[in-house]
Amino acid sequence: MLFHQSAKIALASLVFAFASTCAVADPVVNKAAPDFSGKAADGTTINLADLKGKTVVLEWTNHECPYVVKHYDKSGNIPTMQKSATANGDIVWLQVISSAPGKQGNVDGATAISLNEKRGAKPTNTILDAEGTIGKLYGAQTSPHFFIINAEGTLVYKGGVDSIKTADPADIPKAIPYVKQALEALSAGEPIKHATTAPYGCSIKYAS
Repeated sequence: MLFHQSAKIALASLVFAFASTCAVADPVVNKAAPDFSGKAADGTTINLADLKGKTVVLEWTNHECPYVVKHYDKSGNIPTMQKSATANGDIVWLQVISSAPGKQGNVDGATAISLNEKRGAKPTNTILDAEGTIGKLYGAQTSPHFFIINAEGTLVYKGGVDSIKTADPADIPKAIPYVKQALEALSAGEPIKHATTAPYGCSIKYAS
């Protein structure tokens, strides 16, 4: 009797440990992207499941980060990609802000919209993830940090915007444009050459 009870406790512990590991595991390229639901800057709720059939770009951002400033205010690099990617409606581009209240980059919805208007940015929408739930679900480490999900809901890219890890806009033309190349490959039905790359930028300002 005692043996059976001990076995049950051990089995329950194993199940709990496995479930915990799954909950914190980073998403894997060529596997199903983690599902999520989040509040957007315009007051709507965005559910990833509702976007099946479209390519989804997730871009973690923090407007005060020098690496983000490099790709927005100083060069227009990311806004240019956003405009090109979303032009025909097949790609949904979502910024995600996981900065906690009181920390660098945290903004409310109106401010997020205003910032994008001033910078000429054209994401489809901005998700406000101040509690860090979506950021931790995806293992987002830096701003910027990109994840691309194909029309079938599979994660097909995760990593940096490009290959040169500096805050100098002069480096952009010399870098391998990982995100741009990944979207072009998806559009052409070709394999993504660099499907996993190292992100660079400011650390995500999570609450904990």
